[in-house]
Amino acid sequence: MSTQVLKTTNVSAQLQDIRLDITWSKIARRYFGKSASWMYNKLNGIDGNGGEGEFTYAEKQHLKDALYDFSERIRKAADSIEI
Repeated sequence: MSTQVLKTTNVSAQLQDIRLDITWSKIARRYFGKSASWMYNKLNGIDGNGGEGEFTYAEKQHLKDALYDFSERIRKAADSIEI
């Protein structure tokens, strides 16, 4: 697992369309085993000590997989609604 920090893209900007609709603290706990502050710091590009702290490549991939899983859970919940 690489710990290299990639600064080529801003994850927060990429998630702008959904950022206010998701409870990031739940995503942090469920998929990363981390605190809400860890996730918000990552989304805001800080490391918790006031320095820079973007998502690493591995964390970006993990976040991508988490969002795919979350979207599938939403789809299943929607499909379970009887009309």
